Amino acid sequence: MRRRCDVVVVGGGHNALVAAAYLARAGRSVAVLERSERLGGAAVSEAPFPGVDVRLSRYSYLVSLLPRAIVEELGLRFVTRRRRISSYTPVPGTDTGVLVDTADPARTRASMGDGFAAWEAFYDRIAGVARAVFPTMLEPLASRDALRRRIGDDEAWEALFERPIGELIEACFADDVLRGIVLTDALIGTFAGARDESLRQNRCFLYHVIGNGTGDWDVPVGGMGALTAELARCAAEAGAELVTGAEVTEIEADGESAEVRYDGGAIACRHVVATCAPAVLDRLLGRDGGDRPEGAQLKVNMLLDRLPRLRDRDVPPADAFAGTFHVNETYAQLQSAFAAAWGGLVPEPVPCEIYCHSLTDPSILGPGVTGHTLTLFALHTPARLFADNRAARAHEVLAATMRSLNTVLAEPIEDCLMTAPDGSPCLEAKTPLDLEDELAMPGGNIFHRDLAWPFAEEDDEVGGWGTETDIANVHVGGAGARRGGGVSGIPGRNAAMAVLGRAARAAFGARVVAFRKRRSPYNWQNATR
Repeated sequence: MRRRCDVVVVGGGHNALVAAAYLARAGRSVAVLERSERLGGAAVSEAPFPGVDVRLSRYSYLVSLLPRAIVEELGLRFVTRRRRISSYTPVPGTDTGVLVDTADPARTRASMGDGFAAWEAFYDRIAGVARAVFPTMLEPLASRDALRRRIGDDEAWEALFERPIGELIEACFADDVLRGIVLTDALIGTFAGARDESLRQNRCFLYHVIGNGTGDWDVPVGGMGALTAELARCAAEAGAELVTGAEVTEIEADGESAEVRYDGGAIACRHVVATCAPAVLDRLLGRDGGDRPEGAQLKVNMLLDRLPRLRDRDVPPADAFAGTFHVNETYAQLQSAFAAAWGGLVPEPVPCEIYCHSLTDPSILGPGVTGHTLTLFALHTPARLFADNRAARAHEVLAATMRSLNTVLAEPIEDCLMTAPDGSPCLEAKTPLDLEDELAMPGGNIFHRDLAWPFAEEDDEVGGWGTETDIANVHVGGAGARRGGGVSGIPGRNAAMAVLGRAARAAFGARVVAFRKRRSPYNWQNATR
């Protein structure tokens, strides 16, 4: 490994690979140091069940925030597919449900009844905000007032950026189920109540509805690992050195130069792009990281021989599971679950949602493998629930989650699980503490820390990239950056732009224009909708 380079990128996840690709293409010498034996971080495809050939998106699982500009600028051969069914939500205590079919408004209207008009009006308003905000994610930071003017809707600004989103949801919807469907976007990976004065839930909601100006959440063809494999190819072909099995142990930086020490040596460099969590960066710099972040989700991966039967006989299982399948996520249930978990209790029922990727992308199933993948994401299962007697608590929360799911099915999900050749059921669960151990996410927080507003909150941030730290040559390029979070590549690109500086960015931009004239091999219009 080289002992000196222009930039060391700490971590080897998708944001790290995006930063490395941009920097190497701009002529900088780059070394990427990843502590595990494989690249990709949380954006990987793996076969967790022995003897079963399937490429599960084991941690991160859907794509919304990855800008088309990054795909085009880097020339990535990567495809996503649109899910026609947005969501299905069984109504607790009944044999009916709410189906949102993006290709058939009449079907959605029939499912929602009187709530459909409010639903359309709400999301039409949100769409205007998304179209205004998302293009700014790859630009230097605007001030709060500048972004407000850009949105041009003071009423929407007040409801989304100034007041707890619970107030907006309660004002717009009378139905508890519809309220809950909307609220879930504010709670993915975020432990907060609907009326939390911190507005953590508002920031989470915003990031879940602005992706590419539409808020659509798409399935990565070939699994999430297909994206990071492409990014690794792009970075390596540009000249970046990608090193696995190299855990960074210390960073020393003075604003002009730096040295990054790892468990096999050290590299001197001019700049450091840290795509690890900010708390980890503080530790590497020898500083106190402050309050510990807390993740709030249980992730369960399953393989099924067949989709389970539903209580609702009017909706085919292939439709119900094709989008986001909401389980016990009414507004009242979400609030009750938060209160229970805040007090250290396992919610009853556990609110969760399910995604069946193989319905949209069967290529993730190997030859001879029939059935379907099922990914479950449980809300309000924070790290604090697993702090004592970790294994027993994990078993308890998983059991409660499966009970919750079974309340909306016509048969137990356990009856549908595929069995691996060794006789074990094809099911694995990842708690927040598992994510901390496996991915170095403090507290298992999938956003590395609370999400930040996508504008400058301090005057000295205006015109910056949201990646700057108090050390001039050290940048946060991962999910913990301003405008980080999700599988987006945005903070990685923004960190690269900050490192390159104005003149270098202009030269790089000219090359991008030339590349775009040759056309990217990726065609977003070919994605199945």
